[in-house]
Amino acid sequence: MPMVCLSDFEDYAKQYLPKTTWDFFAAGADECCTREDNILAYKRIRFRPRMLRDMSVIDTKTTLLGTEISFPVGIAPTGFHQLAWPDGEKSTARAAAAMNTCYITSTYSTCAVEEIAAAAPRGFRWFQLYIHRNRALTEQLVQRVEALGFQGLVLTADLPYTGKRRADIHNNFQLPPHMKVKNFEGNFEENICTEYGLPPNFIDPSINWNDIYWLKSLTRLPIIVKGILTKEDADLAVRHGVQGIIVSNHGGRQLDGGPATIDALVEVVDMVQDKMEVYLDGGIRTGSDVLKALALGAKCVFIGRPVLWGLTYKGEEGLREVLQILYDELRLSMALAGYMV
Repeated sequence: MPMVCLSDFEDYAKQYLPKTTWDFFAAGADECCTREDNILAYKRIRFRPRMLRDMSVIDTKTTLLGTEISFPVGIAPTGFHQLAWPDGEKSTARAAAAMNTCYITSTYSTCAVEEIAAAAPRGFRWFQLYIHRNRALTEQLVQRVEALGFQGLVLTADLPYTGKRRADIHNNFQLPPHMKVKNFEGNFEENICTEYGLPPNFIDPSINWNDIYWLKSLTRLPIIVKGILTKEDADLAVRHGVQGIIVSNHGGRQLDGGPATIDALVEVVDMVQDKMEVYLDGGIRTGSDVLKALALGAKCVFIGRPVLWGLTYKGEEGLREVLQILYDELRLSMALAGYMV
């Protein structure tokens, strides 16, 4: 049976993956209200289509901080891609490069940043960063990714502590022994690491807006802050001179009861105006979802769980199919809605 939509890949992954892995990918925090609302919120939004607009030529290209991509869908940072496919993040990097879009590589990758860069040397990549208690490790990692040609630094702001993911607790989820958080391999004794492959309390909960200045002292890379959901924090991002915002609630994996990202987008865009670029992740499942986010002011969207479903299906090829479906659906939605850039 052909894979027609992203839910086909979701169904395949749910049937194929071990239950503990599926639950880890699918998990939200607590009662999963925010995770579910990320998806449901799109269904409450309606288009106002325009007719007779000459849609014979449809241009999906956009730019992220000056770099052109083929269409406004990138790959959000998610960890542990080897749980979905043996080549892990190397396959992700190759698929993103083949589709000429942006791949935000996770700190918690199961391939080292050097392997990822080598897998797709011409790919457009940003690096997602957690600031750790050992600031020297963070500094070294920032220097590594800049030297490797990553083009942006994405600071995740919504994880001073890990949200309560009940499924992982019920399943006693553990990263398999042969998989490592490769960017920190050799830095810790394995017997002290937690289920997610790093020592407990590894992320620094004291991070605050002043750490933006510290990051700027380490790198010339543009800084994008991921996890903004309010106009107040959007204003602080502007005041601290970051180059972009990702409206994100971590896929509903952190604070349960926060807003769906598409619902939070408008107030963030209204506050920022044209002072920086605003992106969004969370709940994107169709090309029409992408178009709704663009119409409400997002410059680009990023997908997380669908990336893992595509990798589970056929690795690089499966992820390219996921991206191609979104590309085709976006073009069709633009044409039918009379959307003109």
